[in-house]
Amino acid sequence: MKRLGILTGGGDAPGLNAVIRATVKTAIKEYGCEVFGIRNGYDGFLEMEGIVPLGMQEVRGILPRGGTILGSANRGNPYARKVIRDGKEITVDVSEEIVKGIKRLELDALIVLGGDGTLHIAHELAEKGVPIIGVPKTIDNDISGTEVTFGFDTALNIAMEALDRLHTTAESHHRAMVLELMGRDAGFIALQAGISGGADVILIPEIPFKFESVMAKVHERAEKGSKFSILAVSEGAKPVNGGQIFSRKGDEIYVPRLGGIGQVVGEYIEKQGFESRVTVLGHLQRGGTPTAFDRSLATRFGAAAVRLAAQGGFDRMVALKCSRITDISLVEATATLKRVKLDDDAVVTARNVGISFGDE
Repeated sequence: MKRLGILTGGGDAPGLNAVIRATVKTAIKEYGCEVFGIRNGYDGFLEMEGIVPLGMQEVRGILPRGGTILGSANRGNPYARKVIRDGKEITVDVSEEIVKGIKRLELDALIVLGGDGTLHIAHELAEKGVPIIGVPKTIDNDISGTEVTFGFDTALNIAMEALDRLHTTAESHHRAMVLELMGRDAGFIALQAGISGGADVILIPEIPFKFESVMAKVHERAEKGSKFSILAVSEGAKPVNGGQIFSRKGDEIYVPRLGGIGQVVGEYIEKQGFESRVTVLGHLQRGGTPTAFDRSLATRFGAAAVRLAAQGGFDRMVALKCSRITDISLVEATATLKRVKLDDDAVVTARNVGISFGDE
């Protein structure tokens, strides 16, 4: 093994730089490899300055940094890339160009850091003969086959701190404070942050809610003397017999952009005569320095990915199981999204302590 490539795809997440650092240091120290960073996801293979050498100097000091020194592209799908031809925007398949770019670099392995979409593409490229290894990254924690993804713990702590801060204002002004959090199809952030941040209502994509039930919880607290309520709401939450709320429609390239369910819930509460305020945490959950847990997990993933490459374990993804690093096939990792189970211990515990999911 002489040459490794590494790229980051999809949305950024705290811990990406920690993986890059661990990959470079392990590859150089243990295997004497050259390492090349691919800028802006898979698009880097198509750009003039898309390939950069990575040595010890390049990764010095990046462990605590958020984002990614390589840049990312959450619309960088080589199988459906938008280009302008004859003044018109069209979609083209450039996957063969990506494969040729990898061969030109003479890479013995390509380590891909990403979520479900990026890893799906990784598997498709592996089927074309590309020696690929995946590393699971997403703040939503929705990748199957791994107990947790790096980036999730940091996002969770930011969400919890926001709930803590909203408590004082909610109690002072007797308001219902709605915090909209990320979570397209999986409600892990809202669930765990809601429990640890003392939310009274948690709304997640996996449990459709009834507005009347949400309001019943707010009234119940007011009648018992607590004239304020805290609601943690996943952006992908939806009412019974209703759909998710989008701020932008999607197409064959761009996924629909979720956003607005928090406002809908807040307005409903207002109409029932109870003052409310809505906070959308948005990209604050994805930025900033990673927690100790995410730094450690990302470092372990990066080193493990290099070891797996040295063993020829391609078309696979490193994963955390029973607190140990292992690996699974990319097919298994991307077959289904991991979602909150209704009988999950966290859901049961939340109900035990009186938190409403708006479904009863």
